[in-house]
Amino acid sequence: MSKLASTDGAAGWEHFEHGADVGLRAWGPTLEAMLEQAGIALTAAVTCPASVRPSERIAIEIRGRDPETLLYDWLNSLVYEMAVDRLLFARFQVHRRDGGLAAEAWGEPIDVARHAPAVEVKGATYTALNVSRLPDGGWLGECVIDV
Repeated sequence: MSKLASTDGAAGWEHFEHGADVGLRAWGPTLEAMLEQAGIALTAAVTCPASVRPSERIAIEIRGRDPETLLYDWLNSLVYEMAVDRLLFARFQVHRRDGGLAAEAWGEPIDVARHAPAVEVKGATYTALNVSRLPDGGWLGECVIDV
């Protein structure tokens, strides 16, 4: 089940099989772009990202973390917002700040009829968690999410 989407050569994401869970793989020319793509991949595990309207904005800040922990905390921050505020996200803007990140996510409340959610994401895991530099200087991030 390798579901590939949103790739222009420089940035993109895909899902990969991992037992009963879903693996996310995202890449981009910068760490920030890779994290943005990981956010889209997270949404895509639930619904088609194109079906989500970016009508509401939330802010997320994560402090002082290595790249792997940033990816893990970023995804779990989004999962928290998805669960508590019943939101899905369509667009992200991530900035590195003070060793952490400051981000904005745009989305809307879940509309079961329109979004037809396929799964409920419980959280990102440390399973297969990896962030690395690519030969071209870009970034690759991988993580398994519990569904």
